[in-house]
Amino acid sequence: MANTLIWIPKRLVEIPLVNLAARSPGEFAQYCESDYASRIAHAAGQVIASGARIVMLTGPSASGKTTSAMKLAEELGRRGHRGTVVSLDNFFRNIEEYPRLPDGRVDYESVEALDVPAIHAALKSLAEHGEADIPDFDFRSAQRRRGTLHIDARGGVVIVEGIHALNPRLTCALPQRSVYKIYAGLREEYSLGGARYLPTRDVRLARRMVRDIRFRGHSVEKTLGMWPDVCNGEDKYIKVFKNQADLLLDTSFTYELCVLAPFVRELGDEVEPDSEYAPVLRALCGKYAKCEALPASLIPETSMLREFIGN
Repeated sequence: MANTLIWIPKRLVEIPLVNLAARSPGEFAQYCESDYASRIAHAAGQVIASGARIVMLTGPSASGKTTSAMKLAEELGRRGHRGTVVSLDNFFRNIEEYPRLPDGRVDYESVEALDVPAIHAALKSLAEHGEADIPDFDFRSAQRRRGTLHIDARGGVVIVEGIHALNPRLTCALPQRSVYKIYAGLREEYSLGGARYLPTRDVRLARRMVRDIRFRGHSVEKTLGMWPDVCNGEDKYIKVFKNQADLLLDTSFTYELCVLAPFVRELGDEVEPDSEYAPVLRALCGKYAKCEALPASLIPETSMLREFIGN
């Protein structure tokens, strides 16, 4: 399949304009949610038109790729095309087999942490037969469970999501026309006084901190400590393949600044003042302090943003 990606520059939105829109919170939230839904609908239409049986969907940390993959599957289903989501996370090796960084720490971001031969076998089976048995990975123990998971996607489209989904090593054995590639990422950044103030990485860090402390049992300090490696891994293993995508899926929600603001500011006391991570957290909390606070009740139960704050 020929690459058809049209480069879309990031939008720069003034925070005072966001705060002005927040004065009509219901309409603001509804507009942002409808806009995202239209992007998912467009993606579904493009997947169907491509005729591909496998969609590889990637995006950096906290870009919303997991929920976006599920939303895409739902939209395909509404259009009469069965969609099945497969997570590359299930193909992680046991932690003792992970590659190491130069300082000896585990490299969680490397593609070598995945069982690439097992991915090849699963994708080949899914492309040819619509079925495959895949590993079952337990994140709590960082080990594979016994047995496998059976994926039945016969007659439909398989959406494979994960940070390495666009790495050509994973799909090199598949016919080109059988794969459609999507890169999910935030395309909206925020300015103050005309100067770039909240880049997409800051927005994603806020999303990840809130999610990690609420649902993954990670302290804010742990998330902040991992963040440099996460960003380095994105530059090395994810963003280098962005230009191979057939579609760029924008996962920005302008009103999330206002909804996340109270969550982020609450995290300010989670790190000791003398911690090496305190300046980073203090700076991020200060940026979100400029945003009008809106209640989380504005977020629909089915919103992609629920991936980060929960129900």
